[in-house]
Amino acid sequence: MKEYSTTHIRNVALLGHLGSGKTSLVESMLFLSKAISKKGEVEKKNTVSDYLTEEQNRLTSLSTSLIPIEWDSYKINFLDTPGSEEFVGEIAQDLRVVKGAVVLLDAQKGIEVGTERVWDELQVRHTPTILFVNKIDKENVKFDKVIDSIMEGLGSKVIPFVIPMGKENDYQGYIDIIKKKAYFGESEDEKDIPSDYQAKVDELYDKFLEIVASQSEEVMEKYFSGEALSDEEINSGLRSALLNCDIYPILVGSALKNMGVKNLLDDICKYLPSPVDLKPAIGVNPKTGAEVKKLSKDEEPFSAYVFKTVVDPFLGTINYFKVYSGTTKGLTEVYVPNSDQVAKVGVISGTLGKTQYPVDVLHAGDMGVMTKTGDIKTGDTICDKKEIVMFTPASVPTPVIYVAIHAKTKQDEDKISAALQKLNLEDPTFEVKRNPETAQLLIGGQGMTHIGYILEKMKNMFKVDVDVSDQKIVYRETIRKIGSAQGRHKKQSGGAGQFGDVWIRFEPLADKDFEFASEVVGGAVPKNFFPAVEKGLIDTLEHGPIAGFPVIGVRAVLYDGSYHPVDSNEISFKIAAALAFKEACKVIKPTILEPIMEVKITVKDEYVGDIMGDIPQRRGAVVGMEPTGTGKTVITANIPEAEIINYTIDLKAMTQGSGHFTRKFIRYEDVPSNLVDKIVAEYKKEN
Repeated sequence: MKEYSTTHIRNVALLGHLGSGKTSLVESMLFLSKAISKKGEVEKKNTVSDYLTEEQNRLTSLSTSLIPIEWDSYKINFLDTPGSEEFVGEIAQDLRVVKGAVVLLDAQKGIEVGTERVWDELQVRHTPTILFVNKIDKENVKFDKVIDSIMEGLGSKVIPFVIPMGKENDYQGYIDIIKKKAYFGESEDEKDIPSDYQAKVDELYDKFLEIVASQSEEVMEKYFSGEALSDEEINSGLRSALLNCDIYPILVGSALKNMGVKNLLDDICKYLPSPVDLKPAIGVNPKTGAEVKKLSKDEEPFSAYVFKTVVDPFLGTINYFKVYSGTTKGLTEVYVPNSDQVAKVGVISGTLGKTQYPVDVLHAGDMGVMTKTGDIKTGDTICDKKEIVMFTPASVPTPVIYVAIHAKTKQDEDKISAALQKLNLEDPTFEVKRNPETAQLLIGGQGMTHIGYILEKMKNMFKVDVDVSDQKIVYRETIRKIGSAQGRHKKQSGGAGQFGDVWIRFEPLADKDFEFASEVVGGAVPKNFFPAVEKGLIDTLEHGPIAGFPVIGVRAVLYDGSYHPVDSNEISFKIAAALAFKEACKVIKPTILEPIMEVKITVKDEYVGDIMGDIPQRRGAVVGMEPTGTGKTVITANIPEAEIINYTIDLKAMTQGSGHFTRKFIRYEDVPSNLVDKIVAEYKKEN
């Protein structure tokens, strides 16, 4: 591949709902640019971007691929993103390093759930975007209806740059409104516009002129004076409008038949931003806290951001990065401010899917991969140590569902931790934690597709096979009344005996798990035995009286007792303290607590009623509602964790896949009395 300067680079994310055709579009672009001689097919499992075994098994993209396309003296770095919303972490990293996007829509389906999700994200990020309506040649596509529905659903700034020709089940080609030319058939032969489309073309062309005029006072004066605008002024004005997100073009085509793809590539080069069109990248110097600005210029000191890490069984760690400033020429080591380490630079390459190719230099704004670079990982900044900068890592969501995993064999059990640790380098959005209370190894992710992919990859790459079960809820116990009791331990079996005697008052405690205090007067219990009493209580409270869950929210006050000058010792007072708590349980009313989660649920307004009705069924309470202003509402509720173990699945069912949520632990609350016996029975059955 040739060397490309910053002005001739475009970085573009390919986004869209699952099945909209992103991977097929990549194959078409590779074929038309002569990067490959024959197109692959998703069904045949031979595409360039879907090269992982897991992707081929599922016939869908599960991991971002970097696909550089050479087109008309430009290099376009495409990031082919996963279609499932459960891989939101990948998309967040991708959008961290691109400032241009192409959103695919299936012409037969129009705006889908995945379309809305990525569209909302692009709006928040103010990302210049082109919409490509794919599969326009399929049966039962009503051209005008699908274009109108997209414009209505995504807003007034969405404007068609082309007009599909033909009628339902008879797609003939498209008209390029700006060029005022028609392109017929799969070969896209250029011809004059058919007369029955001329009025519509003229109407839309006049609208373009108004948009162009609004971008410049000079052009506006020329436009209102009746002078004709040059092609250069029109293209420049449209590019300015697109870069400012004043317009979002709609193009049409068929990736499978290569129709409309050349036009898409032309418009990406013509209208989407190069790195020099962007504002400086803003970071900080972590040593001084000073803000640092980085321009996309070769002359600047080197800085880059790692947006993806892949663990390869043969090559080791592969880090995908975008150069924000400077070049990679002569780079032998880099500084990693995230870990305050200097890393040796291994091999710097370009990559086309899984295939790496040598490069002499990557200029500011370009993308590539580094291998054999030690502990560098996703979200890290790499830079010149002479001018330190650290860019803010992309924000990734916390898990919304957990499952427990169990090794199928003893051999697999020994390999699980190492395998998960390596996979966690690739995907920081899943969490691994071992719960000592339930003896479960938990994996948390964004949904069962996400978790399934992780486990499937662990099996394929590291030969570790596991069984899956539901997460066990971590309950607690506490007390609800004040009560006192005596604990007396006396043992005499020849020689030195054991003697400890304590009176302890137990009180409910709101803001701490445990607190110990003494009100002993007159030396009834010597002070040197106080720590033994406290330790005896701490050990006892690890296993509560009802079901053996840890006891929290207890204040224990030692206020009286007695001792023996010879037989009293630490173990005697530890045992006496335990006996006092056991005796006090008759009056202090122990109970079981369950974890309560704060759940923020984002749904379309039309589903708010269903969600509000469902929350009480889960023993939850709504604590707030906030409209987003985009036809959606964020509902905040407090719900017991036991009721949302599989909420990600239930929410999708209730909202046709459009709802999503976040969760975090906030407190423990009493379990309703009618559920206590069930919880105790389940716990005793398992133990």
